[in-house]
Formats: sequence, structure tokens, C-alpha cells
Amino acid sequence: MSDFNRRDFIRIASGATLATGVLGFPGLLLAAGPKVVIVGGGVGGCTAAKYLRKLDPRIDVTLVEPKAAYTSCFMSNEVLSGDRTIESITFDYEGLKRHGVKIISDRVSVIDPEKKQVVTDGGERFPYDACVVSPGVDFKWDAIEGYDAEVAETIPHAWFAGKQTVTLRKQIESMPEGGKVIIVAPPNPFKCPPGPYERAAQIAMYCKHHKPKAKILILDPKDAFSKQGLFRQGWSKLYGFGTENSMIEWVGAAGGGKVEAIDPSTMTLQAEIEEFQADVINIIPPQKAGKVAFASDLVDGDWCPVDKMTFESKRHPGIHVLGDASNAAKMPKSAYAANSQAKVAAAAIVARFNGLEPGDPTFVNTCYSILGEEHGISVAAVYRLDKETNVIESIKGSGGLSPMDASDEQRKREVTYAHSWFKNLIHDMMG
Repeated sequence: MSDFNRRDFIRIASGATLATGVLGFPGLLLAAGPKVVIVGGGVGGCTAAKYLRKLDPRIDVTLVEPKAAYTSCFMSNEVLSGDRTIESITFDYEGLKRHGVKIISDRVSVIDPEKKQVVTDGGERFPYDACVVSPGVDFKWDAIEGYDAEVAETIPHAWFAGKQTVTLRKQIESMPEGGKVIIVAPPNPFKCPPGPYERAAQIAMYCKHHKPKAKILILDPKDAFSKQGLFRQGWSKLYGFGTENSMIEWVGAAGGGKVEAIDPSTMTLQAEIEEFQADVINIIPPQKAGKVAFASDLVDGDWCPVDKMTFESKRHPGIHVLGDASNAAKMPKSAYAANSQAKVAAAAIVARFNGLEPGDPTFVNTCYSILGEEHGISVAAVYRLDKETNVIESIKGSGGLSPMDASDEQRKREVTYAHSWFKNLIHDMMG
């Protein structure tokens, strides 16, 4: 390595450095450019593609993604309140192309770890020296009787931002005054833990101005959820939560919140204790790793086991699994977590190509939730890897929740921070 030694590389390319986005050293000189194929054009895949090219421009990076554009799930709840359009959270892949990433519009059917090839539905085969898989989540369609992918076209989950997000928005707009929306939350673990509860607030934000007699009911198979105290406080202040006139009601497991079946023809949900009927129903099913992870033998149970030093699959070497599909506890399944993991994996891949050991990784996560026009909350943490247990642990005192006693001005600033965070994350992953 001509410009710096092994120790310098590990120091600069460590996860701690990458987590802050501080990169800028020259490309590493390799005898020949190795090939990295990336499966999935979401946060994990895009971030890995960009940072592989930034770390070493000699690497041939190909990203395979069936969609022509990326629609962000984070901030998509604002489409339901009307604060955003679906177009405002949809982005093309031109930024990655400018970094030298090849974009292939196709769907990966399987990854062949023996031949080291990625095979697409279109019949193409892409050889790789390393493969990065960020397949997101799929649903357990058999968990709720009567609910499947076909029913979801009219009773949307809207958990993948796009067409169903728009459908759910139109249903809320068309709902009569005094109507009821039911959100069915999923069991842990699932993508974006605060998402269903922010969604309730965003729908309430719209209804407060346009359908003030409407009700939003959350049926939950859990008795606790992410940022619960802050959500309940915000719901109380903005929407009367806990009073007879509350716009939002939450029923947890102890109250019979687990939904067992749906009758789409009558818009009726059967929970453990009673039936519920609504004008609009949003079911977010239980989740597991995306389909290609199962097709490629990357899963153990519902999720993909990985070496958390590098996010390399424990089932097949040379394949790195990022984001929601990976078993990365105690990191949440969030966009920012995937972004952080992708940088660590990119550094590890480049290190391996140069015969080096990866640096000790450090990860970060930040998650904002917007409950009202001027009311935001957040959670943040920095994580380290315990090498002995291969468990990612939050570093004590490194982050935390928004304070319960925050002022109105602080809550307002959190909304501004959330919007800035969104812009910065999109730019970091594909700008």
C-alpha cells in the first residue's frame, strides 16, 4: 500500500470513522479491480455501493434493484398527513452512477455462493468477489387469517413506501367525518419500531384539521413499544390521549390487542377479546427477512445471522447481509442503522481485498418521529461490538431519548432536526 501503512488503514477505515461519514483518503492501489455485487437499492445497499467506491475507486461495484427509483420509508408517514407528497420522498439512482456504480434494473432471484454469482429473474449472472445483500423485510402472510398480499392491495400495509402509501392516504381523505381508522401493529422484531405510533399521530394530525371527530385505534400484540412514554405524552398534549375525547386509542396485548383475523368484506377485525370495525384499516403484518435471503440460504429462522465485526453471513462467506434482514440485535431495524452497518461492511470488504484485518466497528443510530406540526421526538445511540459474545451493545451515556420535560421550543426544533436528518441521510446514501 503506497501512501499509508496497515495501521493507518485500519484506523481510518474503522467503523467509528465511517459512522460519522468522515471519508476522504485516496483510493487504494490494487493490482486489479475486484467485483462487488450489491443486492437491493435501499439504504443499506446504496450506502455500501457509494462508500465502496469512495474507499477504493478501483472496485467494480454493481447494484441490482428492480425499481427504477428509491422511495424512502422513513418520513413516508408524512404523506399520510399531507405534509409530503410521494414524489418528495422518491429519488433516482443518478447520484450513485456519478460515483461509478453500475445500476442494473432487475430482480435477484438467488445468490449462488459456490459459483460466486448473483442470478437475476432476467437470466443474467453477475460474478462477484464479495456480495452485499440488503433485502429488507418480507411479511408472514399467514399470521392473520384472511389477510394476504392480494387483500393488502385494498387494505394496505403501506410498510413499503409507494403505491400503498398513496392508497392509504386517499382512504383517509375519503373517510367520513367521525370515521375510524384502525392500525394493526406487528410483534417484535420489525422494521422501524416507532413507525406505527408515529403513523397514528400523523393521521391524527390530518384528522384534527379536516375530520376532528375521527378516531384512530392502534391494536397491538405488545404491551410496550419504542419511545412509548414520549408518544403517550405527545398524543396526550396534541390529541387528548387518555381522556374520553381522545382522538387516539391504544390497546396492547393485555387488553386484547392481538388481531387474529380480518373479514375484508365487512371491514371487521377479530382480536382476542372482541371484534372491531373501521372505515379504514392499516395492517402491518409480522415480518421476516426478504425473499432473496431465504432463496439464497442466508437465514436461520426468520433473520440472517452475521458476524457483527463485518456483517459477513455466518452461513456463506463472502456475502455480507445488512439492514433489516440481519440479526443485528441490539441495534434496531432502522434506516440509520442500515446506513451505519453498510459503512462498516464496506470498510471490512476493502480491508479484506488488501489482505488486512477489519478495524473494530462502531455503529450509530438515530430515529426521529414527528407527532405534530411542531412536536418531534427522537432516540439516538452509539454502539460497540463485544467481540467475545458477538453482540452489539449500546455505549452507556452515548445517546438517549428526547427529555420528557422538553419545552415547546425544543419539540419544535426536533421537527426541524428530523427534516434535516432526512435530507442528510438521503444525500449520504446516494448523493
